[in-house]
Amino acid sequence: MNALLNTAIEAAIKAGDAILEIYESGDFNVDMKSDDSPLTQADIASHQVIMEFLQHTDIPVLSEEGKSIPHDIRKNWDKLWIVDPLDGTKEFIKRNGEFTVNIALIDNGEPILGVVYTPVTETLYYASEKGSYKIENAKKLVNNDVTGLGWEGVDSIKLPIKSSRKNYTVVASRSHMSPETEQFISSLEGKYGNIELISKGSSLKICLVAEGAANCYPRFAPTMEWDIAAGHAICRYAGVTVIDQKTGVEMIYNREELLNNWFLIQW
Repeated sequence: MNALLNTAIEAAIKAGDAILEIYESGDFNVDMKSDDSPLTQADIASHQVIMEFLQHTDIPVLSEEGKSIPHDIRKNWDKLWIVDPLDGTKEFIKRNGEFTVNIALIDNGEPILGVVYTPVTETLYYASEKGSYKIENAKKLVNNDVTGLGWEGVDSIKLPIKSSRKNYTVVASRSHMSPETEQFISSLEGKYGNIELISKGSSLKICLVAEGAANCYPRFAPTMEWDIAAGHAICRYAGVTVIDQKTGVEMIYNREELLNNWFLIQW
């Protein structure tokens, strides 16, 4: 498991380098996918880098940029990687830095390993059965001259982090605030009083709850498995739940329908 975690971390950081090269050039070459969501050269470049790493694990990969694998094939996969090469493409295009690389390992529907990397800030969240952690300035993990991770001298912060917040805090999407989410947040005001709202893009919303910077993240709008699987792993090993609002239990993965039900992440 440690070797797989190292592979996922290195893949995420190297994919982040590929994304930043395009991000800093300003030449995004934006196309629209069939669901009217944007696709850039950075999505494709990140996917290619990640696949170069994960193909050596002999574990199949379900990626947003390679999602056309029939369920009749996928249903036989006990283990699989679920990858979003660039989560938050809209944030990428807006150039606000709130986009991530997401890599999760799924075992019989459960996320058992997760990596979320923010290329602009070099912030890394990662999780396995040993716990969930956050690293700032994560690029120093990867030696650019030789392949491999250098963990010596790296300070990992175990999640959750003790918070000094006084108000009940809700994290919500910067680009996808639905009326149902707004209604849910209003209902919290009657229970907790003054509500503090944090707006973020991509899976950073999930990680903020996992690290204790927010009390909950209601997502009553469409997402796909690759949007949340890695963040779910980080929540899981930090001790916070990701509840499918249709089934009433923890979200599971590699379903026939890759579109997620609404969910609530809450301490």
